[in-house]
Amino acid sequence: MFEIHAAEIPTFDDTGVATIGGFETLFSNVVGLAVGFAGLALFIMLLIGGFNFLTAGTDAGKAQGAQKTITYAILGLVFIVASYFILQLIGNFTGVTGILNFTVVQP
Repeated sequence: MFEIHAAEIPTFDDTGVATIGGFETLFSNVVGLAVGFAGLALFIMLLIGGFNFLTAGTDAGKAQGAQKTITYAILGLVFIVASYFILQLIGNFTGVTGILNFTVVQP
């Protein structure tokens, strides 16, 4: 599910000391994990909301709370997808290629 990306810039120099190129790999891995956890949280919230809605019975308060949970889960998904498309849109308007790829440029 998660894949670790190898940096194109060396992450260690000849003496074994970490270089600034390690930030590229670190950032890529952190963003990948964050998106994975957001998807997992969405799935869990939908499960909990659906289960609470099914077991609410005649309790209107519990059913309303379950509907809010499902609504917030779907809104979270919409925000995640919208942020991706906004970044793509910014990249298209500015002409910057790879706006979603974090790269370290060394002099």
